[in-house]
Amino acid sequence: MRLILALTIMAVVIITACKPQTKVVERMDPWDQLDSIISQIQITDFPDNIFSILDYGAVADDGQSDAEAIKAAIDSCNAAGGGKVKVPAGVYHTGPIYLKSNVNLYLEDSAELRFSTQPEDYLPLVHTRWEGVELMGLSPLVYAYEEENIAVTGKGTLNGQASNNNWWPWCGAGYYGWKEGMTTQRDEQNRPRLFRMGQDGVPVSDRQFGVESGLRPQFFQPYKCNRVLVEGVTFTNSPMWIMHPTLCNNVIIDGVSVISAGPNSDGCDPESSKNVWIKNCYFDTGDDCIAIKSGRNADGRRIDVPSENIVIQNCEMKDGHGGVVIGSEASGGARNVFAEDCFMDSPNLDRALRLKTSSERGGIIENVYMRNVKVGQVKEAVVKFNMFYGDPGDFIPTIRNVSVENVTVSNGGKYGILVKGYEESPVSNIFIKDLTIDTVGQELSLENVKNLVLENVQMNGSAVTYTD
Repeated sequence: MRLILALTIMAVVIITACKPQTKVVERMDPWDQLDSIISQIQITDFPDNIFSILDYGAVADDGQSDAEAIKAAIDSCNAAGGGKVKVPAGVYHTGPIYLKSNVNLYLEDSAELRFSTQPEDYLPLVHTRWEGVELMGLSPLVYAYEEENIAVTGKGTLNGQASNNNWWPWCGAGYYGWKEGMTTQRDEQNRPRLFRMGQDGVPVSDRQFGVESGLRPQFFQPYKCNRVLVEGVTFTNSPMWIMHPTLCNNVIIDGVSVISAGPNSDGCDPESSKNVWIKNCYFDTGDDCIAIKSGRNADGRRIDVPSENIVIQNCEMKDGHGGVVIGSEASGGARNVFAEDCFMDSPNLDRALRLKTSSERGGIIENVYMRNVKVGQVKEAVVKFNMFYGDPGDFIPTIRNVSVENVTVSNGGKYGILVKGYEESPVSNIFIKDLTIDTVGQELSLENVKNLVLENVQMNGSAVTYTD
């Protein structure tokens, strides 16, 4: 009897041990790392010295150029170990401004800097990056190269004065004032030649593009700078991209307003930059509100520096091609992008979250997280990931690890979620939770998607489900 009982107990133990066990896998919350990323962003710090441009010969409201006075004040501030270069209330005219280390360019309330629209004023050529390709080009309106601890702050306005009468026709579109015979970036000797040089590996010093090139300068471009602050000011009427920190580290953009309806008027384009914090900003633009980039094609792969640790908080997006965008110049990759607590609303805003790339670009876009976003209206799609933006090539891109949570949309436009991946490289690991779109045309348009999870997704008043 005892033998039978012992054998029975042993059999139960063996069966229990062999029975498949249900493994509970807890999903890690990527937002847990946000505080750590923000805490490692180094902030600017300036001495109390004040250098008023009035003391160096600037005169408000007289219509004359104050460029030399502004330069002299910046030079003196830098030589003294740093401080604040003050632009008092009034209108001042200037050409390009070069920021030096430890200088805070401070615009008082009702101060306005109006920048020249004469291309010749933006010589000599400087080392810059244009649509993801390095070159020697016209100086950005506010520029810094390999500087440390710089800022543009205050409540004043930086006015690029761009319009259909000067910079904007260079894009080559009649809508922006271009007419036959005018300079245009589309000429084979201009934009296409620059891109060929990038593909062919021509030395940057030999990529000379001046006033006849049709390549419009960016507004604010710190290049290879560390500890950059832009706070409180308004940018308006830009030739093209507006805030373009390139190959920078530790960038804070806080409480800035961007109002520029021109061609390619992206609001903020962090490119191949690390530790970037964009918060409390307002964007009303002619292109993407925020577009994260890392170089174009072969030239981007040559430099091979991703944009990473990008935090976007409490921003408002009006007109623009996209609210939060990555690409299309993303050949160096992008990772660890967090966007939360934003409001988007305009019949002219095309998408809320957009990732765009192609097999000509390549690169890896990963770890992109959005939550707590309210959208009034978008024109095309709430969420759009597209691997076929641009010409095909031999560098299949990767898009993976994207999370969208707690997003409400009143009018979603044509599509709710639009995803186009490659069969050999599907868009993968997409988690969408608590998404509500009251009105939308087609709910899902999906090509080559792997591991897409929809949790509590409602569109047009009904639950939306998906199974791989």
